[in-house]
Amino acid sequence: MDYKNLAETKKIQEYVANMRSAFNKRAVFSDETEHYRTPAEPEAGDTVNIRIRTKANNVDAVYLVSGEKKRQMKLIKTKDGFDYYGTDIELQNESIRYFFEIISGKFRCYYNQAGITREIDEHYSFGIVPGFRTPDWAKGAVMYQIFTDRFCNGDPANDVVTGEYCYINEKVQKIEDWNRPPQAMDVRDFYGGDLQGVMDKLDYLQDLGVEVIYFNPLFVSPSNHKYDIQDYDYIDPHYGKIVSDGGDTLADWDKDNSHATRYIRRVTDKDNLEASNAFFAELVEEIHKRGMKVILDGVFNHCGSFNKWLDREKIYENQQGYEKGAYVSADSPYRSFFRFNNPNGWPYNQDYDGWWGHATLPKLNYEESRDLYEYIMHVGRKWVSPPYNADGWRLDVAADLGHSDEYNHQFWRDFRKNVKEANPNAIILAEHYGDAKPWLEGDQWDTVMNYDAFMEPVTWFLTGMEKHSDEYNEGMYGNSDSFIGAMKYHMASFYGPSLMTAMNELSNHDHSRFLTRTNHKVGRVGTLGSEAAQIGVNKAVFREAVAIQMTWPGAPTIYYGDEAGLCGFTDPDNRRTYPWGREDQELIAYHREMIKIHRENRELVTGSLKFLANDYQQLSYGRFTETEKMVITLNNTNETKMVELTVWELGIPRTRTVKFKQLMVTGDFGYSPVKKIHECKAGVLHLEVPAHGAIMVRCVLE
Repeated sequence: MDYKNLAETKKIQEYVANMRSAFNKRAVFSDETEHYRTPAEPEAGDTVNIRIRTKANNVDAVYLVSGEKKRQMKLIKTKDGFDYYGTDIELQNESIRYFFEIISGKFRCYYNQAGITREIDEHYSFGIVPGFRTPDWAKGAVMYQIFTDRFCNGDPANDVVTGEYCYINEKVQKIEDWNRPPQAMDVRDFYGGDLQGVMDKLDYLQDLGVEVIYFNPLFVSPSNHKYDIQDYDYIDPHYGKIVSDGGDTLADWDKDNSHATRYIRRVTDKDNLEASNAFFAELVEEIHKRGMKVILDGVFNHCGSFNKWLDREKIYENQQGYEKGAYVSADSPYRSFFRFNNPNGWPYNQDYDGWWGHATLPKLNYEESRDLYEYIMHVGRKWVSPPYNADGWRLDVAADLGHSDEYNHQFWRDFRKNVKEANPNAIILAEHYGDAKPWLEGDQWDTVMNYDAFMEPVTWFLTGMEKHSDEYNEGMYGNSDSFIGAMKYHMASFYGPSLMTAMNELSNHDHSRFLTRTNHKVGRVGTLGSEAAQIGVNKAVFREAVAIQMTWPGAPTIYYGDEAGLCGFTDPDNRRTYPWGREDQELIAYHREMIKIHRENRELVTGSLKFLANDYQQLSYGRFTETEKMVITLNNTNETKMVELTVWELGIPRTRTVKFKQLMVTGDFGYSPVKKIHECKAGVLHLEVPAHGAIMVRCVLE
């Protein structure tokens, strides 16, 4: 026997057995969910355990890096081909940012929210804000936005009457044809939708699976959109209850609202105002009984020229129980609420600051009026407290409040404190364009309407359209690399508590309907006409978008009527009436099924997100916890595609065959929730995805 050769062979075998494989980038994972950080929303003084996953026996060392501190992490377990490293951090009062450093042989890299990288970029660092919590009920909650005038007319007695008053130089009108599309200068056209209509349709919303109703503004206002508040203390009787009616509409020749006695009575009579508030309280109570929540729209950066504090329209000038408005008199108690530029302009001083220069939208002058500041803090508390008990605020263009960034941030810190003291479980959700990170540090807003990290990337990828339908960009259409890059970048601006509650909309009152964007028509209703909004739309692409919406981190939010097939270019065409009796029942049924999938599967509410594969017009990703795994794959091409996915990256063991249950398939053919089993061998899954389609499959590990 050749003992020399035998010894050499044994040495080679030992070397091979102990040899470490090449560094596996795709195996590395961590995020800010409870599955990789415990607790996920810690308090100051808490000990936080932070974890990261690598391929088993694949790295030499892992370090947690935070500021100047670098600590080596310990191997805490090995499972299903992965090593899990962890370390504890004792939190102080200050926020921390962190990333991971990984060493494998001579290879050194970092891991952050962008993934594996060779360079440190603070933007992508993970973060913890001690004490920053968002309401559990809002995490992943299915929301439904209602533009009240266009949803349902439940009480014709409170309808705006044609000629009731004058708004922006023309008389308002009641639109008798519920199905007529909005026309130019739609702000003075009223269809009659009201809160009784919402009450009447609660069965529908509950059956759809809605968990939160978000109302566009409800307070007294002369416009149909009500973003020009007239009285923050009361629900508009045109939406609520008119128990005391009478007076005259304006004569054909008359545009002076001080003569609009019917309007004045309707919106200043305390019986009407108190009855409307009482009905709102009743509505919220009924919504709560059904297990749903309510979010109000707060417009605090400006009010309206009809506002009782200004009273440019002289609505309140001669009404008992009301002080003189600041427009009317220099001695008004509200003079400091606005910034007047002409000290000699009274009575009826027209020279005041308007929001973005609009005289109909006077900017509120907080810096020079402590009384105004206190009043709005009172308003913030009032509506989330008994007897109204709303569950939070959506804040209109919140970054525009005040005259400086410094004051803006301080105001929202104070607003948050007031609202949370009144209702600790209330949410504060802001409208914001651009990076909201300075407001999402745990002391101001809870989260935002998610334009940057949801609406825009989804729209560009699936349609190539800008969200107003003002532009088509072929280079963005189907560009999955751009989609992933945009999502990673903008999602990194959120801390975990904000991301889980972000309002993920496909459409809303400011932008074109998503279904209209699928026809690739660039323009608006004034140039193309309302009919063009529904010509050539692709419902299959819309269903793809809904599939993303219901499986993406955050709160999927349906703009009323989207689920029923409403189309429309941007404002005002996007504010069409809900098509009762003309609904697309197939789309409603699809939404109902997708909402059910979202609500029943925990990984879609609080689970991690990982991109699996992408190509032109194709995208695959997973949502997962330790035991629950869901795969979503999309094919936005015109033909069926076979995809091969390495789902072991979600924690699927490669040592045994695993079965995935199909929950939904959609495509050009329609959709099907029929269950089907897909076998996954060696951590690889093969799926056949229909044209303009999506497939959702799920497995639960024992």
